[in-house]
Amino acid sequence: MVHLVGSLRKELADSLSTCSVLVVGAGGIGCELLKNLVLTGFKNIEVIDLDTIDVSNLNRQFLFQKKHVGKSKAQVAKESALQFCPSANITAYHDSIMNPDYNVEYFRKFILVMNALDNRAARNHVNRMCLAADIPLIESGTAGYLGQVTVIKKGMTECYECQPKPTQKTFPGCTIRNTPSEPIHCIVWAKYLFNQLFGEEDADQEVSPDTADPELAWNPEDTAARATASEKDGDIKRISTKEWARSTGYDPVKLFNKLFKDDIMYLLTMDKLWKKRKAPTPLDWQHLENSGMSLGVHPVSGLKDQQVLGLWGYCQLFQHSVETLRSQIQEKGESAELVWDKDDPPAMDFVTAAANLRMHIFSMNMKSRFDVKSMAGNIIPAIATTNAVIAGLIVLEGLKILSGEIESCRSIFLNKCPNLRKKLLVPCILDPPSANCYVCASKPEVTVKLNVHKTVVLTLQDRILKERFGMVAPDVQIEDGKGTILISSEEGETEANNNKFLSDFGIRNGSRLQVDDFLQDYTLLVNVLHTEELERDVEFEVVGEAPDKAPPPQSKPEEVNSITNGNKDSSQPSTSSKGLQYIYLGFKEFD
Repeated sequence: MVHLVGSLRKELADSLSTCSVLVVGAGGIGCELLKNLVLTGFKNIEVIDLDTIDVSNLNRQFLFQKKHVGKSKAQVAKESALQFCPSANITAYHDSIMNPDYNVEYFRKFILVMNALDNRAARNHVNRMCLAADIPLIESGTAGYLGQVTVIKKGMTECYECQPKPTQKTFPGCTIRNTPSEPIHCIVWAKYLFNQLFGEEDADQEVSPDTADPELAWNPEDTAARATASEKDGDIKRISTKEWARSTGYDPVKLFNKLFKDDIMYLLTMDKLWKKRKAPTPLDWQHLENSGMSLGVHPVSGLKDQQVLGLWGYCQLFQHSVETLRSQIQEKGESAELVWDKDDPPAMDFVTAAANLRMHIFSMNMKSRFDVKSMAGNIIPAIATTNAVIAGLIVLEGLKILSGEIESCRSIFLNKCPNLRKKLLVPCILDPPSANCYVCASKPEVTVKLNVHKTVVLTLQDRILKERFGMVAPDVQIEDGKGTILISSEEGETEANNNKFLSDFGIRNGSRLQVDDFLQDYTLLVNVLHTEELERDVEFEVVGEAPDKAPPPQSKPEEVNSITNGNKDSSQPSTSSKGLQYIYLGFKEFD
C-alpha cells in the first residue's frame, strides 16, 4: 500500500524536505515558482536575483506590494514565501548569478536548479554552470500567452545552447528604464519615448524615473524626503511626459537635458544599481554644443543609412527630428497623435537619435540608422496566468527528477490556441545533445571567419568571446608551440594587447586559439579563418551551427494518435520538439 503525505508518496515528500534547490530569478515566473515550491513541500531553497522591485512589477509579481518598491526582489520574495510556509529554509541573494562567487562548487550543492530568468546571457551562463556541475536544470520562459518548460541534463538532453535561438522580442521593463545593457534595450526605450511624446500614451511604456515619486526612493529612510520633493520644488508637478513636453513647446534642448541629463543623474542616485554595473554618464547639451565640431560625423563610406554618426551628430539628429515631429503635431491639431512607423523618416530619425544617445550614456557602441531600423521590433507584454502555468509545470518536471524518473521529463509548450487535438499544452520528448554544439560537445570547437589584419584583441575578447559565445572571463592562449598568452582574465596582465591586431601576434589563416573560462569550467577551441571578403560593417562570422540567426521553423511535430486508457484524446508526447523550439526557446519574461 502506497503511503501518501498529502498528494505525494512518502519517499518523495521526504526527499523534498531534505534536498536543496536553487531558483535563479525572482520576477514574474520566479514569484509563482517560489510559492509553488514551498506549498509543494520543498524546505531548502536558495533564490538569487540582481533586480529591485519596480512599480510596474506589481500587476503580476504577487509576492511584492507597493511598500516593497525599491527593495531587493530576492529578499522580499523570500519574506513573502515564508508566510505560506514558515518552516521553510529560504536563503536570498541580491546579486548576479554571474558573480564569480557562484562557482561550480556552489552549484554542486544543489540537487536541482530552476531558471526563472529574463535574459539570454544569464541563461547561457547557468546552462554552462549546470553542465560543469552535472546538475539537472529546468529552463523556462514566457512571451505573452506562449510559454515553454524544458529539462537539461548533461549527456542526456540538448543543452540551452544546442539549438539556434530566434531574435529576442521581449524585455524587462526595469531594464528598459533603468539598466539597459544591450542596444535593443535602448531602441525599445526610444520607441516608448516616441509614443510618450507624440503618440498614444501607455502607462506600461514609461521611459524615465519620476523624480517626485516617493516609491522610487532607493533607501527606505529616504522615502519621506522623496514624498515631499514636489512641495520643496514648486516647479515639479505630477504631469504626463506629453503634457510636460507640450508645456515646453517641444523644445529640443529642454527635452534633451531632461531625458539625457536630469533623468540619468537621478538614476545615479540609486547607487546600489551601479555597485556591479558600469554607471551611466549624463550628457549636457550646452557642453556638447561647445565641443560639437570635434564630435562630428565619423568618415564612413557607403550608404548614408549605414553610417554611424558621432555623438554631436546624433544630438543634431535628435533636434531636427523633434522639430519635424513638432510641426506634424501642430498641423494635425493640439490633441493629435502620431503613430510610429519605421518607414516614416522623421519617426525613424527620432528613434535612431534617441536610442544612440542612450547607448552612449550606458557605454555601448552606437548603431547606424540601418541597424536600428532592422532591430526595432514589437514588445510582447507579460501575462500573469502564463507565468503561473509555466511555474506549475516547472515543479511537475522537478518532481519527476526527484523521483528518479528523468527519462519521463518532457519539453512542454504552452500555446495561445488549442491544437488540432484541443490541447493548449504540447509535451515533446527531449532531444539528445547536438554533436555540433559548441558548449556541451565532448570537445567544443568553432571556426570564426575574420580579418586578422583589422581585428584587434579587444574585439576578440568583447565582441566574439563574451558577447557572441557568452563567456564571462576568458583566457586565450595561441597554439603556436610557445603557449603565447593573448588574453588573461587577471586584471592588467594583457591590457597592453587590447588595441593590437591579431596578426601582430602571428595569428593567421588556420591559427588555433584555446579559450578557457575557469568560472564556467568551459574550454573552447577557436579556429581562425582569415578573410578579406566580409560584408561591410561585419566584423566576423561564425562558420557552422553557432546560434546567431534562427533557421526557418520546421514543420510541427506530428500528432500522436495512439489511445491511452481508452481515451483517444490523451496527451501523448510528440516524438521531437525541434519543430517548436525555434518558436519558443529564448523567451524572456517581461519583468
